Amino acid sequence: MTAVAFLPGRSEPPGDLKAVMALVAAGDHEAFARLYDAVAGPVFGLVRRILRDEAQSEEVTQDVMLEVWRGAARYDPLRGEVLPWVMTIAHHRAVDRVRHCEAAADRDRTVAAGSRETPFDEAAEGAGTWMERQQVRHCLRRLTDLQRESVLLAFYQGLTHREVAERLSTPLGTVKTRMRDGLIRLRDCLGAGS
Repeated sequence: MTAVAFLPGRSEPPGDLKAVMALVAAGDHEAFARLYDAVAGPVFGLVRRILRDEAQSEEVTQDVMLEVWRGAARYDPLRGEVLPWVMTIAHHRAVDRVRHCEAAADRDRTVAAGSRETPFDEAAEGAGTWMERQQVRHCLRRLTDLQRESVLLAFYQGLTHREVAERLSTPLGTVKTRMRDGLIRLRDCLGAGS
């Protein structure tokens, strides 16, 4: 199909649009040009009243006419006239565009609102983090010295079991056992505190 330039002022008397529509459904380009001339003006007028923006109205009108071309075979002449069928498509497309624009604006507002940081939220988060640290410190104090040192070296300094054993001059098996026992006690202590 070749594109037909949209000219909002162009219009012909409709004639027998049902016969024209049957030809369009069969893929007749000249029939589509006649149909376009007959309905593009009213379609643009309806879309323009809904969108209130000329550029978007022209774009939606072109979309409507493309949909009419592609969906011409769906038109049932027994169910009504061609122009109301086309205008229904136009109305739906225009309303969809309005909804799309509103949804995009809502998303932009949500993103803008979410990017603002509130001091209250930061304070609450900081207080929660401080309380968690205090609880961990309290639970660490309840471990034996070897358990506490092993856990701190492994989890806060990133040392392996072997490196912890070397650093503490303690057999590897003893370090592994103490770390396991220390982690169990930490889990129990932190679980009881929450």
